[in-house]
Amino acid sequence: MAPRAETIPETETARRRLPPEERREQILDAAVRFFADVGLEGNTRDLAKRLGVTQSLIFRYFDSKQSLIEAVYARVYLDRISPDWAGLLRDRSRPVQERMSTFYNEYGERIFDHDWMRIFMFSGLAGADLNRRYLDHLGRTLLLPMLDEIRAERGRAPTPEDLWSLHGGIVYIGIRKHIYQVPVPDDPQPEIDRAIARFLDAV
Repeated sequence: MAPRAETIPETETARRRLPPEERREQILDAAVRFFADVGLEGNTRDLAKRLGVTQSLIFRYFDSKQSLIEAVYARVYLDRISPDWAGLLRDRSRPVQERMSTFYNEYGERIFDHDWMRIFMFSGLAGADLNRRYLDHLGRTLLLPMLDEIRAERGRAPTPEDLWSLHGGIVYIGIRKHIYQVPVPDDPQPEIDRAIARFLDAV
């Protein structure tokens, strides 16, 4: 897949005029797309070429490649987790199936994305700890509380492994589209709802 073109300033003067925070955001946005295209092994020299800046400029805003990857991790993974989801999942005025449907609809809207999927896959293949950290955070803050809510409503709950299987099956919709590039429904919600219904029926 050919790298997507970046929108960069046309002159050195234009580059110098960017405020520091705006410049940092420009580098970070480009880094997300760069690592999504080439993987985490991509080097900052090539990122600088893509941006049309010097490598030293990147290191003016990020101390090292690892600090840049940490910023990419926060942007791609953590920033897409809504602070409202924990409250949604614990709202017992709504059936748990409805809560799970709403959560996975919103979650899918944020992760069924070229950059998220490709960085997630590249990170796993590279043995990087970004995925492990993200999944640990997701499990502690959202999936284990979801199990508690299923148990509270139905008197018993599936195992954590079963819930991770459901979660993985839903994520696979995005993998089919952005990794395998095979057709998926324009609206994945009916497929998600069927998976949730089957999952809860087995509890």
